[in-house]
Amino acid sequence: MAYIISCCSTCDLSAEHIKRMGVSCLPFHFFLDGKEYVDDLGVTMPYADFYAALSAGADPSTSQVSVGEYVEHFTALLSEGNDVLHVAFSSGLSGSYGSACTAAEQVRPNFPDRKLYVVDSLAASSGYGLIIDKLAELRDTGYSIEELRDWVEENKLRMHHWFFSTDLTFFVKGGRVTKIEGVIGGMLSICPLLHVSNEGKLVPVFKLRGKKRAIEKSVEMMVEHAIGGINYSDKVFMSNAACPADAEAVASLVRAKFPKIRGDILINSIGTTIGSHTGPGTVALFFWGDKR
Repeated sequence: MAYIISCCSTCDLSAEHIKRMGVSCLPFHFFLDGKEYVDDLGVTMPYADFYAALSAGADPSTSQVSVGEYVEHFTALLSEGNDVLHVAFSSGLSGSYGSACTAAEQVRPNFPDRKLYVVDSLAASSGYGLIIDKLAELRDTGYSIEELRDWVEENKLRMHHWFFSTDLTFFVKGGRVTKIEGVIGGMLSICPLLHVSNEGKLVPVFKLRGKKRAIEKSVEMMVEHAIGGINYSDKVFMSNAACPADAEAVASLVRAKFPKIRGDILINSIGTTIGSHTGPGTVALFFWGDKR
């Protein structure tokens, strides 16, 4: 039986990457100064334009995929004769997983001969994307939909997210950093290093003095947690919010420290949904490691 892997635009991969994998991607929505846009992986609004608008003072907000949108999405895929495995954006950061589950319950009775599974990725940005990339590879080796569902449930907490920001403005706006911490952090050039917890939530781990130390600490965390340590031999993805030079600085250290990584490091842009909450200046590193 044919089946489709489905995800949301918060996987922060390019539209070309999604198409090449043969994955179905459902967009979130974002707003700039009250005007609604579709988060379609940078097609409608290029990321350079988005981050330029934020830097110029535009006020962003986001809207998750609704139950009705999930119903339409699942119905279209199932109507084509496909089974569906939908891997959702982390439930610790959005209610979209719950909406997908509700929609699946509504849709399943209409397709009694089809399979529809919904899995919580507990992941975000290109860490979520790296999970989807791995699932597409396993699908192509012959995994059944149930085998793929079970694999992601067993291994999703092995996806590590380590990221820092050189600009705390949007972290203050989102309430993840207090105003006082933001002011002091700006004065002292504090770069918080965060990760995504085993509950899929965004958690500050270190408060580091200066961008250089944040870059180094990100790579140190990969040395500590990656499968095989410096002998890590799987893929590495990164994402960045309009700071490609900082991302490349991390990537260069990773290449030097991990000579066996599979292929080159893929550096993506942080998309418009997640970027609405991080703002410019965020760099994220993703790899497979021990269970978080």
